[in-house]
Amino acid sequence: MDDAPHEPPSLGARDLLSLGGMLVGCVVIGMVVGLALDSWLGTSPALVFTGTMLGVVAAAVAFWTRIRSYLRR
Repeated sequence: MDDAPHEPPSLGARDLLSLGGMLVGCVVIGMVVGLALDSWLGTSPALVFTGTMLGVVAAAVAFWTRIRSYLRR
């Protein structure tokens, strides 16, 4: 058995940039899809708000999934 203390995992710059890009991408994609649907259906600003909120939820779920899998290493 290995009784040596384990170092806590650390995130590098590449990992942090990847997480930030994913968060921004999810929110922006949700907003753009909502904006396009609002423009097409004439329901401004309902779908922009809905798309943005869905993007935020998707970003939170993706962030949690990535961080959780990273911390299990």
